[in-house]
Amino acid sequence: MPRQKKNSRAQNSRTRSRLTLKKKSFLFRPIFNFARHHVYLSALLTLLLALLVINLAYFITFKTFPILPDTRALRIDTYFTTQNMPLAGHGKTFVAVADSCGMDWRLLPAIAVRESSGGKRMMNHNPFGWGGAQIPFDSIEHAITEVGRNLCGDNPRTSRWYATSSTQKKLYYYNGTVIPSYPDEVHWIMKQF
Repeated sequence: MPRQKKNSRAQNSRTRSRLTLKKKSFLFRPIFNFARHHVYLSALLTLLLALLVINLAYFITFKTFPILPDTRALRIDTYFTTQNMPLAGHGKTFVAVADSCGMDWRLLPAIAVRESSGGKRMMNHNPFGWGGAQIPFDSIEHAITEVGRNLCGDNPRTSRWYATSSTQKKLYYYNGTVIPSYPDEVHWIMKQF
């Protein structure tokens, strides 16, 4: 008798394990049935997957990802054009000056909007109000280049104020000591580009 109990226990455990296997494989059964009955289709899907992996590996190895065009100058010019501002068409100069020292490309155009409404009220080709708007420039490009050089910290006479990389500090020294809200106003304009 004890022997029968032992066998029945073993038989019960085998039955239980078969049931759990059936429960676990229940989710995968449709996939296996599909593969068994559609051998050609599963072979085709495997081949397509292999080709996809090979093409992806080739693209990553030998091809470079497409470079998106730089739209910063266009965004500046579009803003000035839609607002009927005379600085339209100088977007490339603004971007080139900003890139020369790693300055935010929106800073100079935003200052020009704040100081002279984008050149509508500029004097002496000075849309930035630089030097109390009393410093004359030969052209708008010259003004952008010179004011940008100062804000980049490249002018030894003004570098102690503008050599910092913080846009907030540059705006504070530019006119924030006189008008406390000036940095926030220019930041708001920068977001419009």
